[in-house]
Amino acid sequence: MTLMAEKNAYAIIAVGGKQYRVREGERLLVDRLAVEEGKTFHPDILLLGGDGEPKLGDKLKGQQVTAKVAAHVLGKKVIVGKHKRRTGYRRRNGHRSRLSQIEIQTIGNTRGRSPSSTPQKESKAPAAKKTTTTAKKTTTTTKKEKAAE
Repeated sequence: MTLMAEKNAYAIIAVGGKQYRVREGERLLVDRLAVEEGKTFHPDILLLGGDGEPKLGDKLKGQQVTAKVAAHVLGKKVIVGKHKRRTGYRRRNGHRSRLSQIEIQTIGNTRGRSPSSTPQKESKAPAAKKTTTTAKKTTTTTKKEKAAE
């Protein structure tokens, strides 16, 4: 039985250094993510719960939460005012937080990760070699050696 089938399934996930309690179909605002709009990603799972016993640590193996970035938005405007009495010191500043709205699509068991969200390891090509010839000797240097000089 998967947690996804349970009516009361929830997960605690970590996104951007913060923790959120989420359910399937929920939308929430988190700090701006480096994921494009419309793409899915898999946040870190800290706990899975529902009607039964909550799952922690090693029991989470093979479990994942799938979330979709619905939109990148700006938060409400926050005005910050500073004031020191009797000195005429007044400062007014403000900002709008850059946020991402995410939608939780699935919670529970998975067979494998989707190819769009798994980080691809780039194959390291050998450093380009440059050969220089002078009157007396020939030397071969790599980019790393040249940068060290």
